[in-house]
Amino acid sequence: MSQLFRHLPSMDQVLAGLCAVTEFKSLPRPLVKDLVNEFLDVCREEIRGEVLTAVEQLSLDALLPRLKAYVRAKARPHFRRVLNGTGVVIHTNLGRSLLAKPAIQAVAEACGHYSNCEFDLSTGQRGSRYSHVEKILCDITGAEAALVVNNNAAAVFIMLETLAKGREVIVSRGQLVEIGGSFRIPDVMTKSGAVLHEVGATNRAHVHDYENAINDETGALMRVHTSNFRVVGFTKEVSQPEMRALGDKYNLPVIEDLGSGTLYSLEGAGLLGEPTVQQTVAQGADVVSFSGDKVLGGPQAGIIVGRKRYIDRIKKNPINRAMRIDKMTLAALEATLRLYLDMEEARRTVPTLKMITASQDALKSKARRLVDAIRDQLGDRATVSMKKGMSRVGGGAFPEYDLPGTMVTVGVQNISVGDLKNALLDTDPPLVARIEDDLFLLDPRTLTASELKLAASALRQAVDRLTS
Repeated sequence: MSQLFRHLPSMDQVLAGLCAVTEFKSLPRPLVKDLVNEFLDVCREEIRGEVLTAVEQLSLDALLPRLKAYVRAKARPHFRRVLNGTGVVIHTNLGRSLLAKPAIQAVAEACGHYSNCEFDLSTGQRGSRYSHVEKILCDITGAEAALVVNNNAAAVFIMLETLAKGREVIVSRGQLVEIGGSFRIPDVMTKSGAVLHEVGATNRAHVHDYENAINDETGALMRVHTSNFRVVGFTKEVSQPEMRALGDKYNLPVIEDLGSGTLYSLEGAGLLGEPTVQQTVAQGADVVSFSGDKVLGGPQAGIIVGRKRYIDRIKKNPINRAMRIDKMTLAALEATLRLYLDMEEARRTVPTLKMITASQDALKSKARRLVDAIRDQLGDRATVSMKKGMSRVGGGAFPEYDLPGTMVTVGVQNISVGDLKNALLDTDPPLVARIEDDLFLLDPRTLTASELKLAASALRQAVDRLTS
């Protein structure tokens, strides 16, 4: 064993051999050195475990293929692209919505060049970063003013902190929602300094419940759209026009948190129950908040629109600086919003809307192309077929609706569906799939046309690794 240890190549020999390979020349040398040390430690453990037992196994030529594979895998960035074969369009764990091409181009422009982020080109003086998106948000939603912060949780927080700190905010008990990451309306309200005043029952709330709760300490009336769940059956909630009338009667601001929020009506796609921002503004809400990176299909942002007198107060809140968005978000959001000036253009070009509204014929055609690509890669090693199935919108939107589509099933002899699913997490790029009724499924709805061959290649990589 000691003789085998002595025949391990030196660090300098290994570095020289590795750095002669073109693909590794651009890697930082300290990183390469650390990875080589790790690899040599693995070799030492294999000598101790009698995995490596012959001197010829320890030559640089013998170790180099394994070393290259080791460094290639370990040197990959931690934050990586993945292929979404789950069928969940707005997948929170996979980065939510994809940006449209104009938004991607706008981000690249903002990153690679100086910009007028806070510079007024008409005066040559300092400007407001919000001016880049405020007018277009008002044009689309019908609101008087708008502000953008870094996410919708921040939007809810700053609205409450500005308009109702130290005062009561009346909310229906059935609207005290929790979203992912244990974000709860009561908790964020407490942190904002506002005082929660619950009214009604879990399934029913009436106008008189709100009116009876109004007192000298009341600061605002609030509706929270239950975008990630539905209460059905014997239910009742106070409408926005009813809330508006109550707000006018007692001179109280009416706040609406739409959560996911959408600018495009998806009723034509059979998805009901999600009011558009435009409808909510038109029905009289004073201040409305919603997400930029969910159904809207833009970058992560919390968008606040409403009456100018309230938005101006929120803008002046010092907390706003801690929540402001950067130039990349601004660029992506403006480019995305410009697409919504023509709603049909938005449906065709915003990836989230395009995936949600995809026709059955288009999905079936994409499934066939995926089947062909997998067969090209795996041949008779895999059994590939198509079946009807369901996708999900995700992102806390339309919880009661499935999206019908065509799934692709893959089976490989002597490989379990669980092992195949796990092996795909280590391919390049990784492919995230789902298992349903003991079947391995890929949903082409959430794979772009250019990703079908990549998904098939990932399957081949996984099968090769599992059968080698």
